[in-house]
Amino acid sequence: MRYHHGAASVERRLTTYFGKRLISRSGAAFAAAVALFSVSAGPAHAHPHVWVDGGVDFVLGEGATLESIEVTWLYDEFETLYTLSAAGLAIDETGSLTEEDRLALVALLSDWPDDFDGSAHLSHGDQPVSLGWPADLDVQMIDGRLQITFARDLVAPFDLMARPLDVGFYESTYFFAFSITNAPRLIGDAGNCAAHVIPFEMEESGLLDLQATLYDLGREETPMIDNVGALFADRIRVQCA
Repeated sequence: MRYHHGAASVERRLTTYFGKRLISRSGAAFAAAVALFSVSAGPAHAHPHVWVDGGVDFVLGEGATLESIEVTWLYDEFETLYTLSAAGLAIDETGSLTEEDRLALVALLSDWPDDFDGSAHLSHGDQPVSLGWPADLDVQMIDGRLQITFARDLVAPFDLMARPLDVGFYESTYFFAFSITNAPRLIGDAGNCAAHVIPFEMEESGLLDLQATLYDLGREETPMIDNVGALFADRIRVQCA
């Protein structure tokens, strides 16, 4: 196992997704958020720490060619509070952000770190399908939860005709547990294409012992299993006839 302790670990995790500008926006707010995280964490169930709903939509060009994807994350209530606190922001009495604060958060979160992990991992068979850098990030408050959306172009368009594409929705360390809750949409020239979700089923996966081991880890410990998040991932299969 690799061990990461205290505020430095929390900062490292947040930086992995949002870059250093978010952390430096307000040192006092970040310290308060770390304190809240530590008090609220509790003694058990180390992994995952953050629960994110959402999904992936697919933008197709002429001839059932996949050109880009659109990713949605919807944070749990605590991570929403934590992220806003770390950015020195707060929701108003209606549960919303002011437009000024919303745009400020868009600017902060658009500063993606160099080691951004993705959450949407595309492959055809055993071959990964490369994606470009995230773009067009937007944020909204949805029923008191922070929703982040962004687009990623494929490095090379992918011909879906008779070539299934698989998408894993996960973060490699399983610190963030992603669940597909949005039905995937096919946007553009979908033709005879379809996308369906393949939910992860713990009881059928043979991973109950590994899950128990992960839960026994301390909150600042990271499992020494490369790409462990992929083992627990919901997936989407896109295929055209």
